[in-house]
Amino acid sequence: MNTGDTAWVLAASALVLLMTPGVAFFYSGLVRKKNIVSTIMYSFVSMGLVGIVWVLWGYSLAFGPDVGGFIGNLDWIGLKGVSADAPGPYSDNIPHQAFMIFQAMFAIITPALVTGAFAERMKFSALCIFIVLWVTIVYAPLAHWVWGGGWIGTETNALDFAGGTVVHISAGVGALAAALVIGRRIGFLEQPMGPANVPMVVLGAGLLWFGWFGFNAGSSLSADGVATNAFVVTNTAAAAGMISWLVMSWMIDKKPSAVGAASGAVAGLVAITPAAGFVGPMPALVIGLGAGVFCYSAVKLLYRLKVDDALAVFGVHGIGGVWGALATGLFVGVGYAALGDGVSRGEQIVDQLIGIGAAGGWSFVVTGAIMLALKYTIGISVDEASEGTGLDISEHGEPAFEP
Repeated sequence: MNTGDTAWVLAASALVLLMTPGVAFFYSGLVRKKNIVSTIMYSFVSMGLVGIVWVLWGYSLAFGPDVGGFIGNLDWIGLKGVSADAPGPYSDNIPHQAFMIFQAMFAIITPALVTGAFAERMKFSALCIFIVLWVTIVYAPLAHWVWGGGWIGTETNALDFAGGTVVHISAGVGALAAALVIGRRIGFLEQPMGPANVPMVVLGAGLLWFGWFGFNAGSSLSADGVATNAFVVTNTAAAAGMISWLVMSWMIDKKPSAVGAASGAVAGLVAITPAAGFVGPMPALVIGLGAGVFCYSAVKLLYRLKVDDALAVFGVHGIGGVWGALATGLFVGVGYAALGDGVSRGEQIVDQLIGIGAAGGWSFVVTGAIMLALKYTIGISVDEASEGTGLDISEHGEPAFEP
């Protein structure tokens, strides 16, 4: 094992963990003042719940020995046999537990991303059950398909360096299903609905940008040239996404929005994630510019369709993830790495589409089923009086700011 690689992966794990509080700040700044605490808790509680689930059974399901190309078995339940001193099957350079905890941070942030769809109206009790079910039934199988020895990783050439399909498409499309099931907020399209705190939005985006270097460059699992390239293209795409969204908002909405700049940076980061180990800086620039345009347009379209995806999770993560996965096929080998041996550009694009379809279809159907099951058992929405009061007081008894 290599101590330098181990140190980098552990540091990258800490960077990725910081992204979930980044999501908490980003999302909570976008909601109304009366729902800031509840929105922060949506993300923060994911750190606790998924942190436990991953150790008990989540890691074994996602990365344990393969069962039929669909799921891992439970040989590693409770981290049985997952050593802190010896490598595992996914890297010879780092301890098995280092790989496990790095992947835990991805599992933590993904359901936290989904929660933006139903901000300001979901019961906290239902949310907690949703997170446990979602990471077990949606995330773990999908992570296994792509990274853990499952069918996408073994039967196709689909590329996903750091989570375009596993994290962003699954979160974005799942968020759309959740928004459709839970329904609109009271007064949607009829009254102002945030943002309550623009500085918190920008702070959250800054923390995400910072943590994303661990997200993408850490996925090399080594302190090497692949990590360096991933670091560079991550920054490039984020910058390009910020500027293209900013230009779009300036042209169409007539103001250069700070929230738009923050959203564009996140869109660029989302889109470069699957490609970070496979493309050079110039393709990253194109990917980031495209992300700003496509994600901005998707957010506007969803609003016109009257779909209350409260914090634009589908528009940013779903569309950004789809564009990034497709762009990976379009640009792999341009400026860095190379197409796989014997794989044509057209074949690579088809494989990317297979990954996009599998991730999106699985997440939409299963997320919708989870939400419907909760809706018709314990209920998922707070009552009208609680929604009117705000979830900070009705669910948590704590205002974000003293009156």
